[in-house]
Amino acid sequence: MASFCLLCCRSANKHKPWIETEYQGIVMENDNTVLLNPPLFALDKDAPLHYAGEICGFRVHNGPTGSSSVQFEAVVLDRSTGEGLVRSKEPLDCESQREHSFTIQAYDCGEGPDGVNSKKSHKATVHVRVNDVNEFSPVFVERRYEASVPEGRLFDRIVRVEALDADCSPQYSQICFYDIITPSVPFVIDNDGNIKNTEPLDSKRQRVHTFWVTAFDCGKNRAQADAQVVVTVKPSCKPGWIGWSKRVEYTPGSGSIPLFPSLHLETCEETVWNIQATVELQTGHIGKGCDRDSYSDRSVRRLCGAVRGEVDLLPPPSPAANWTSALPTLPSSDSSLVFSFNGSTHVAVVPDSIAAAVSGDHFTLQLWMRRGGINTQPPTNQARGNRREEETIVCSTVKNDDSFSHYSLSVHGCRLSLFYWPDVSAARPVKFLWKLEQVCDSEWHHLSLSVQFPSVTLYVDGVTFDPALIHDNGVIPNPAPRQRLVIGACWVVVDENMYVGGYRGLLSGVTVRPGSVEPHSVVECLYACREGLDFGDLETLGSGMKVHVNPSQSALVLEGDDIESFNRAVQQVTYRNSLRFATPGVRPLKLTTSLRCFNEESCLTLRQLEGYLVVLQPDAPQISLSGVGPHLARPAPEFEGPRGVPLFPELRIVCSLSHAVNTAAQGMEGGALMSDAVAHTLDGCEVQPLGEELNPEREELLVDMDALRERGLEIINTTAYIAITGAESISVYEDVLRSVRYRLAKGSARFERRFRLSCSEMNGRYTSNELTLEVNFLHSLDSLYHPSHLLASQQQFLHPSHHSGELSGHTLPNPHRNSVVPGAATVIIMVCVGFLVVMVIMGVFRIRSIHRRGEGARGGSKEDSGQWDDSALTIIVNPMESYESRMGISADTEGEGEEDEEVVESPDNDDQRIIIKKEGRDGNPRRY
Repeated sequence: MASFCLLCCRSANKHKPWIETEYQGIVMENDNTVLLNPPLFALDKDAPLHYAGEICGFRVHNGPTGSSSVQFEAVVLDRSTGEGLVRSKEPLDCESQREHSFTIQAYDCGEGPDGVNSKKSHKATVHVRVNDVNEFSPVFVERRYEASVPEGRLFDRIVRVEALDADCSPQYSQICFYDIITPSVPFVIDNDGNIKNTEPLDSKRQRVHTFWVTAFDCGKNRAQADAQVVVTVKPSCKPGWIGWSKRVEYTPGSGSIPLFPSLHLETCEETVWNIQATVELQTGHIGKGCDRDSYSDRSVRRLCGAVRGEVDLLPPPSPAANWTSALPTLPSSDSSLVFSFNGSTHVAVVPDSIAAAVSGDHFTLQLWMRRGGINTQPPTNQARGNRREEETIVCSTVKNDDSFSHYSLSVHGCRLSLFYWPDVSAARPVKFLWKLEQVCDSEWHHLSLSVQFPSVTLYVDGVTFDPALIHDNGVIPNPAPRQRLVIGACWVVVDENMYVGGYRGLLSGVTVRPGSVEPHSVVECLYACREGLDFGDLETLGSGMKVHVNPSQSALVLEGDDIESFNRAVQQVTYRNSLRFATPGVRPLKLTTSLRCFNEESCLTLRQLEGYLVVLQPDAPQISLSGVGPHLARPAPEFEGPRGVPLFPELRIVCSLSHAVNTAAQGMEGGALMSDAVAHTLDGCEVQPLGEELNPEREELLVDMDALRERGLEIINTTAYIAITGAESISVYEDVLRSVRYRLAKGSARFERRFRLSCSEMNGRYTSNELTLEVNFLHSLDSLYHPSHLLASQQQFLHPSHHSGELSGHTLPNPHRNSVVPGAATVIIMVCVGFLVVMVIMGVFRIRSIHRRGEGARGGSKEDSGQWDDSALTIIVNPMESYESRMGISADTEGEGEEDEEVVESPDNDDQRIIIKKEGRDGNPRRY
């Protein structure tokens, strides 16, 4: 019976325990008891059986992560009710892991105390969340915050401070508010940490503001350490260029100088991604567009090594060149002749004799042109808006070997065209077309057109331009096959006395040279500007920077994206002038800047800056002519010889200015070598007779023409002056002027002739001193004259003796006392007459004295025979004696006192004597 009961009990454990399928638990940080929802209870349907209906325990299994079960355990609080408790084995840290998941399973006590036949419940999932405790305080990301703001403005945010909290829950990890703990500062801070000013800041009152801020989390924990904020107040920022100097001075001979040495761009922290600046130098009012060599066109061509043989089609009006006399002329700063054309009546028809000198189909046409100008109004029959006809500059029919060719150079708008007809009787015309801004900008430009058909080369201001070729096969009447050349228009084919296509503008230096074309280097030397904009050192140009300079060097463009690199580049912009004697004056400067920003709406706009460059007056060279005395005395027969007498045999020309070439100018293109040559070059000297002009029948000035041609100099020989022109060195001009001779025709000798010599350089810009030379002609005594004749008339004046020695270079206080002229002879005669009157008075007085003494000696005595008898005294005076004494010629006198006769001999000629005689008692004169 007992064994039966035991069996029944053991077989009573029929059911498994039951628990919920899922539990949510909460545990406080730094605690281990988990509060579950719902509470942990395990139920068993075998209750109230002992053992079988009781819960003996709970087992914890791994969750999805496989590690949470290690940290937790479950214990049974009441076996009969199945109440349990989940707890952690050690305190949990929310910052390390905030949530945990695992499974739990309940098992009963089985069928006996040994737990035999124990049954397990299903597994339930437990989610445990660790509740945070406010154990951490906020910490600022940075201990010091700095900001810079311009003065005078209110900002929405100057700087933002930030603090972090290490707590895991939003309640304690969030920063609820910030606070400025420094009192009385003009700043506030919001809950997000943004700091702004409450009033406009003044840099003069306080440049730097320093204050402290703190932070609080939502658990009201204050930050462990406060943060420092430093706000620097900048003076008012105005975007633009800083360091702009409105006036820049340039000393001639300085080479290159920086225009903007301290200029930099201020964008006021505006972010830009492209900067472009354009520097413009206005030189249109300096000469013909810019500063060029001040010599004449012929001199410049010679200095640059150009081929000779050009023919001037617009020469200065003169009897030999009367086809330009009807054209109005304008003054020019470079001393060149400028002709004005009005498009209708102003036409120059070149004579056939001149046009024939430029025949051939290979030629070079060169000219200076400027569209527009004075008296250049459009014709009245042209309606507004209609196309303007072509304006013809040069129109010519040229004779070749066995045919005639025709060409015309015209402008139309901004286009330049060359209409060329290789053979007017057979071939069809061809038009060469160029589109050029220089044609329509109303500025001076130089055009050089070289034709070697079918090749045509155009240089504008020394720069080559390629044409567009147009074969014109239209119905065009053939020009007449005869030589003809017109400037300023072109004749009508059917009526050669009518002209069409009148040019409106200014022309100067229109020349044609037949033959081969000029090399490019020569053209560049001839017409390139000697001044302009340049960039200092391209090697220092930063990355991303671009520099562009136009051909005339009047505009320079800088482009870049970095402000620092751009500022360094602007400071490298220079002005250079390779002329030693640069043209002084003002050159306006302009700086235009454009910025491109990421935010185009708020991008900065900079105003245009205007200034001026002042080229100072260069040191004027002192050209000194010396080595020639104020007098040149020669015997008259020497002037009558076939070679005459040189006027300036010992002439010296000295320039007192030291022309040192600046080393910075040596690397400049097309200017350093020319400037060095110009510094020591004369371009003209003039010998002019003073008083009357030269009489070609009696006198002339002789010059070695072979030497002039060999040196490429030109001469203008008139009766009023001799002008030698051409750029050459001082030594060459010395040699040429020393060879200038003065010659007289036989029997044309006069008493004196005066000449004046002067030289100049830089096309007459600088002149020398005027050297005046007085030429004296020495004549010989042909006969002696009685004193009575001498007193009777000035025409019996005795001429000076003929000296074999040279009397040049002597300097006397009064030149008229040393030159034998009628005025000087009159003075000498008057002196002699006065001296004779004195002697007569003294003789009369002496006779009367002797007579009185004789009466007082009681009737007289024979002592009268021992006294000097002056009654028969006769004196002949040499009028050249004073002249010869001043010339250093001393006369030897013999006999004195008691001798009856005295003779004074001239040291130069024994046949010429001056006799002082005394009549003897016989009354007969004596001669020696």
